[in-house]
Amino acid sequence: MDKETLRYALLTDLYQITMAQGYWETGKGDEEACFFMFFRDNPFEGGFAVACGCAQLAEMVDGFGFDADDISYLASLTAPAGGPLFDARFLAYLSTMRLSVDIDAVREGTIVFPMEPIVRVTGPIMQCQLLETALLNCMNFQTLIATKAARVCLAAQTPVAEFGLRRAQGAGGSLWASRAAVVGGCASTSNVLAGKKYGIPVSGTHAHSWVMAFDDELEAFRAYARSFPKNCVLLVDTYDVKRGIDNAITVGLEMRERGERLLGIRIDSGDLAWLAKHAREKLDAAGLSDCGIVLSNDLDEHAIASIRAQGAQVSSWGVGTKLATAYDQPSLGGVYKLSATRGSGDVAWTGRLKVSEQSSKLTIPGVLDVRRYVDAEGRLAGDMVFDVDAGVGAEETIVDPADVLRRKALAGMSCTTLLAPLARAGASVLADEDRSAMAARDRVAAGLAQLDESQKRLYRPHSYPVGLEMGLWNRRADLVARLRGQKSVHA
Repeated sequence: MDKETLRYALLTDLYQITMAQGYWETGKGDEEACFFMFFRDNPFEGGFAVACGCAQLAEMVDGFGFDADDISYLASLTAPAGGPLFDARFLAYLSTMRLSVDIDAVREGTIVFPMEPIVRVTGPIMQCQLLETALLNCMNFQTLIATKAARVCLAAQTPVAEFGLRRAQGAGGSLWASRAAVVGGCASTSNVLAGKKYGIPVSGTHAHSWVMAFDDELEAFRAYARSFPKNCVLLVDTYDVKRGIDNAITVGLEMRERGERLLGIRIDSGDLAWLAKHAREKLDAAGLSDCGIVLSNDLDEHAIASIRAQGAQVSSWGVGTKLATAYDQPSLGGVYKLSATRGSGDVAWTGRLKVSEQSSKLTIPGVLDVRRYVDAEGRLAGDMVFDVDAGVGAEETIVDPADVLRRKALAGMSCTTLLAPLARAGASVLADEDRSAMAARDRVAAGLAQLDESQKRLYRPHSYPVGLEMGLWNRRADLVARLRGQKSVHA
């Protein structure tokens, strides 16, 4: 998974390369195009998402290219009717092709919402097309996991450790999941390789097998405390939780006599809320009020919220499978759509959109960006999707993409644009801070602090206002009418 060995050019769907040959053969390969990535619905039936994957997208751009082995493999593919699938002249072109696209994206860790651009790619249409699948692979999964982590951490209110490595979706998936979990707010990961590769904190103590390897639990606890006097968290549910708590208290008091401290106990089975309360009472009564309680065992944001609602005092949480695999939603559903083209030598862009039988799949034309508005109290007030070339009307009003009657005026509020350069002329331009998972985690915390509490709740969150700039909404309506052979609504 190192950058030197992972090549992205063939991490794509076959039809991207067949379309590329078609563009090349028809002379359209160098025609300029603009694509953008977005998603249609917030994941987990929540009120927001956390953008993640931009650092890997930058790596992808810098490592993109077809080497000799790639070209040899493509040359070996045969068409269903017989003969080579790809023209040898086209493959020769691919072997020397170098990216020249510009990419703009939200900064990693930005809170984002449905129907707004997360990534924008402009450049030769063939190159934009060849980037699609790998770009979506980078952004979709990590955004999903980072969002899940943010929800878990909001519910927990105390530190969360991610340790889903053993059940994650393969080695590559586990690395990206661990990184995205920390971006979303987790304090650490159990994944040592992810810690090394991405510079994120790692944590962990011992498993049930440690206890089982000794003749009795107390002996196992004492041995672990001697080996790790500065990182001692004892897993107390191997045999009997109540007895395990008593044994941990014995070791904790012995450690105190040596000038050491039992950091905590971990409970990984049973009625976690009841057992946590019982453990707190026992630890406090023994004078170990500084010993924390760590809970694990198939936790997610809903289980954590329930445990906290029952009055359990939990110092930290271990969340594995349901975080690293996004257990309750397998994919984000982010898509990448053509929104504008222009011919060689043209100045103006021509808006493009997909008109579908499903109104929810109607796309947005133009070279798009997002303005984020903040009210006088510092709260996020609304996001405006606008066409960079056309600009923003003086009224600064947004219109719901699906309902023209739902509008919000944002004039007079402060605003910033969200898309920033990620690559220029085919080379990444991200600063080190914009590649850092830890810096992205800080942005998540700052962004969530600006959201209203109603938009962060787990159940039936209030929807955040995202809309099209009024002029863009009108231009899209006119273009839809023209493509359907109808009279323009603004004629």
